[in-house]
Amino acid sequence: MIEVRVPDEQEGTKAVVRAWLKQPGDRVALNDPLVELETDKVTQEVPSPAAGVLAEILLGTDAEAMPGALLGRIDAEGVQSALLVPSDVEAPSREATRPSTSLGTSGGEMETRLSPSVRRALMQHDIDPARITGTGRNGRITREDVDRAVGSATVTHVESGPKVTAQPRVAEGNWGDIPHDRMRRAIAENMVKAVTDAPHVTALFEADFTAITAHKKALAARGTKLSYTAYLLKAAAEAMKVAPAVNGRWAEDRIVIAPTVDIGVGTALGDKGLVVPVVRDCASLGLEEIGARLDDLTVRARAGKLERGDVANGSFTISNHGVSGSLLAAPIILHQGQAAILGVGKLQKRVVVLDQDGSDVIAIRPMAYVTLTIDHRVIDGHQTNAWLSRFVEILETWPAPSA
Repeated sequence: MIEVRVPDEQEGTKAVVRAWLKQPGDRVALNDPLVELETDKVTQEVPSPAAGVLAEILLGTDAEAMPGALLGRIDAEGVQSALLVPSDVEAPSREATRPSTSLGTSGGEMETRLSPSVRRALMQHDIDPARITGTGRNGRITREDVDRAVGSATVTHVESGPKVTAQPRVAEGNWGDIPHDRMRRAIAENMVKAVTDAPHVTALFEADFTAITAHKKALAARGTKLSYTAYLLKAAAEAMKVAPAVNGRWAEDRIVIAPTVDIGVGTALGDKGLVVPVVRDCASLGLEEIGARLDDLTVRARAGKLERGDVANGSFTISNHGVSGSLLAAPIILHQGQAAILGVGKLQKRVVVLDQDGSDVIAIRPMAYVTLTIDHRVIDGHQTNAWLSRFVEILETWPAPSA
């Protein structure tokens, strides 16, 4: 028997079993998706460690999945004579995989790709799976897709079967309630824990992006396109030199300084929340290398293809909340292994007063508010302001690209 275990590196406060994608008795190939695990940061499919037959399920739907926990076993010899499912485990039933007209008119091929929990949710809400766009691997419908459809849309019946419409549900003249899904509950728990464990303090500066904008346009003219976020990562990594504790964390007997600057970047996934992929060792990377790695992580995040290692063990986080229109925010330090988070607001042309040769001059400049929220156990106001001062200085004095 080959054991199927929860990956040792788990990003998030805890993981639960979202759904089994195979049943006891099903044949599986190496790396076939077996089971979905969900934390407050990411939903991940655990692949089969070997080819054979799924012989045993030990952790069923909604069970807590600790790192290293035994999920099930695979019979690599393909023996199906003893299929073990404990009585207290909610295992997928055989009937759940058979085509059923109650799921609409999409046909058996669509239905056999649905996990048991997705199938049950579709049947409960009488939704045709053909009318939901799947965001899972190869376009597979996930339970989150169904939850989102139920939470944000009404189901109306037409001759061809139930149809999910884009209109919000209204109950007794009021907007309908949106039930919590697992990710929302996990995010809420993590938020409460973060502000309870660490005393948060936020400092606010303002940055002039004139030099960055000019540099970005010059590179674009040469065929190299970079986001503003790439510049933020590079400047943040450089600023760590004046206040190393910003790249540290609290421990009971000391402040632990991370050996490399591994920066997580908050990446919104629409109604599905957000994930924080990590760009490793930013201090040793050039600007264009940071941009390339950031682009790769962002594309994979929005396609749901991040691995656990992509979102684990960051030493610092940037929330570029301005991309969604926010001028000012003070993000919370969600990662217990970090001491600070940078927030960057919307880039906006503003009228500013500049000192030019000893005289005050009014000018229009691209400006943004930047905040550094700190764990006050680790960092004091002097270090906070020193870090922000250097960060802003780097942005405002960015050299022009070489000829």
